[in-house]
Amino acid sequence: MALPVPKEGNAVAETKKQEETAFFDVGVDKADFGKPDSIRYNILTWVLDERYDRAIEELKDFLEKPSEYPNFKSKVTRYIHHSVDLIYAIKAKRSFPGINSLTRAKQQELREKFKEHFRELQYVLKIVEKIQGDLRVQDVRSTIYVVKAMWFAVLGIIILAFWMDIVHGLAKTSFLVFDDGFGKLANWLAESIGF
Repeated sequence: MALPVPKEGNAVAETKKQEETAFFDVGVDKADFGKPDSIRYNILTWVLDERYDRAIEELKDFLEKPSEYPNFKSKVTRYIHHSVDLIYAIKAKRSFPGINSLTRAKQQELREKFKEHFRELQYVLKIVEKIQGDLRVQDVRSTIYVVKAMWFAVLGIIILAFWMDIVHGLAKTSFLVFDDGFGKLANWLAESIGF
């Protein structure tokens, strides 16, 4: 079975694609993209793979997805919209027609703008993740406050019940025992003296 022979056009297109990829190399480590399956990792990977529509769709889905935090959407909406704008800017820089006909200085300027937009996209997505983390921490803190408040309320009720038992139960009983004991002591003293 013979292997298909690549056509000249495919080889040239592949070489051109590799040159273009090298031209727009961002020079970042994938470890800077965050955890796999995080919003930042997915978006940045899709942008580097030139899957801009998928990245934009993922951002819009992320924004429209119901959140367990009531003010999450209002806090991240502007960052998500800015991220979409940055993706469009990166797409425009990367698919600039006639890039090879530009002077070296203009090509370098275009490359620097691409890197700047990519770094800004990375930073904005970090902010979105930070907002999400901060809201999660606030939610945990508020839960802790509720649990502490309930604990103090139960402790207060127990102390109040103990105090009421002492005042109305043990205190009256103690008074009766003390009064009876004092009465017996007084009677014994009176009998001893001869009254």
